[in-house]
Amino acid sequence: MSEASFAWVLLAAFSLDLLIGDPVSLPHPVRWMGRWITSWEKRLRKGPLSEKIAGPLLVIFLVSGTWLICAAALTGARAVHPVFGQGLHVVLIFYALSAKSLKTEALKVYAALKGKDLGVARRQLSTIVGRDVASLDETGVTRAAVETVAENLVDGVIAPLFYATIGGGPLAMAYKMVNTLDSMIGYKNERYRKFGWFAARLDDAANFIPARISAIVISLGAPLVKRSCIRTIKTAVRDGQKHLSPNAGIPEAAFAGALGIRLGGPNFYDGRLVEKPYIGQAIRSVEMEDIKAATRLMTASAFIWLLVCWGAMWVMPRWWP
Repeated sequence: MSEASFAWVLLAAFSLDLLIGDPVSLPHPVRWMGRWITSWEKRLRKGPLSEKIAGPLLVIFLVSGTWLICAAALTGARAVHPVFGQGLHVVLIFYALSAKSLKTEALKVYAALKGKDLGVARRQLSTIVGRDVASLDETGVTRAAVETVAENLVDGVIAPLFYATIGGGPLAMAYKMVNTLDSMIGYKNERYRKFGWFAARLDDAANFIPARISAIVISLGAPLVKRSCIRTIKTAVRDGQKHLSPNAGIPEAAFAGALGIRLGGPNFYDGRLVEKPYIGQAIRSVEMEDIKAATRLMTASAFIWLLVCWGAMWVMPRWWP
């Protein structure tokens, strides 16, 4: 596939995600990935291998299998007709992106807060965060929504486009499998401490470069939504490593700097208090409008990153299938 053809594939996938997001009526590979993970986890846990070995085998098998299936499907589609191949390539990258769904879910939380229904806001929030939400007040709900928009800008836009630019749809979908494995088995609890350690470490490695790119991208997006570029990058550099995760703190710090608020802090997970440092400076109090501002910043940053990826395709080696 030529650079020009792939450029249009990338643009079409990005546009499709912004237009329709992830309709529940359509089949979605991430749901299939979840079923595969659950099914193979059960099989491997019944086998003779230790958890420390079985878990990594599961990850290697499913990530490599995802890439092989997608690459084979592309090859078959192109053998029928080049247009089918391009169409499938668009679909693969589209499924790896989640900008529209992230914005939609965050704005549902905002709408509930705007309607002064904290209970509904908590329920909506619980679908997109892992922390306990029952005791959160309006400020806590808002802060959590902003944090998840910031963190998922990397998982749902920057990293998928990064890997799609390097290796096309198959590599973008392989990244999606890494991400899904981490969200399902990458926990440090009793059940997954041994079984899921490799999934968590691989996800950290996969997001290492995209997370650091995000600080620059968000800083460039900040002026487009009338926020300070300088404060954004300064906060990302100063507070980006305060998070327990090696990657999540960087986009969160950048968003905190852009919005002029303080994020992070202690939260409850599965009934257990987890002490986390605060990120950013409280130039002003957190307010519900920060959720809308965060979604605008996320969209602006996504467009900037798309343009960067477009430019990169013309100067980098042709590694995509």
